[in-house]
Amino acid sequence: MSAINLGGLIIDNVTLDDAVERVLGYLGTSGSHIIVTPNPEIIVVCQKDAELKRIMNSASLRVPDGVSMLVVSRLLKQPLKQRVSGIDLMLRLCDVMNQAGKRIYLLGSAPGVANEASARLLNKYDRLQIVGTHDGYFSDDREIVEQIKVTKPDILFVGLGAGRQERWLNHHLAATGVPVGLAIGGSLDVISGRKKRAPRWVQKLYIEWLYRLFREPKRWKRQLALPKFLYLTLVKKVI
Repeated sequence: MSAINLGGLIIDNVTLDDAVERVLGYLGTSGSHIIVTPNPEIIVVCQKDAELKRIMNSASLRVPDGVSMLVVSRLLKQPLKQRVSGIDLMLRLCDVMNQAGKRIYLLGSAPGVANEASARLLNKYDRLQIVGTHDGYFSDDREIVEQIKVTKPDILFVGLGAGRQERWLNHHLAATGVPVGLAIGGSLDVISGRKKRAPRWVQKLYIEWLYRLFREPKRWKRQLALPKFLYLTLVKKVI
């Protein structure tokens, strides 16, 4: 599987189908495998966060979750095949897990969100086994690890926000005994219905970021990462 370097982060050049196949392969192996979903904002943060950068680069799979990453990769003549967002990967895996009768655990977001997301997933998938949920407001990591360990899920979905979720998986996934841990950002908020995802036509036009900015104007500061990302990957690479 090929990969490219964007701002010092190694990004695996995969499609959604490729990523799903890779994750399914991990389920039959020993050890724990962390899946991360780097986007331009995370790449910029990693320039000043060596630990997070190391964690991201040491993950088993790093899927490209950003349209601008595709654009830059084409300009660099190393084109990424497809954007693979955390929520799309999570939902596709839920579909596969449902067909196989596998077990998942949902961790993250505000109190009640994971439970609401669980209810919606169970309403959609008749064979999916959601063996546990917990919000992201906890201080005792050991207690959460033990709860997950007892339930024995095949995949752990973790939505604790960029940076925290990757660090948590890096420090604790092996102790849970779960083969695969996927960092999913705010996916539980969308799946639960508390936040609305952009319509399909908006997603196809690659302007989902604009839709989210319109609905959440406070996100404008986060969009400042884009010019920094372009500088890191295009300008700085040349000069």
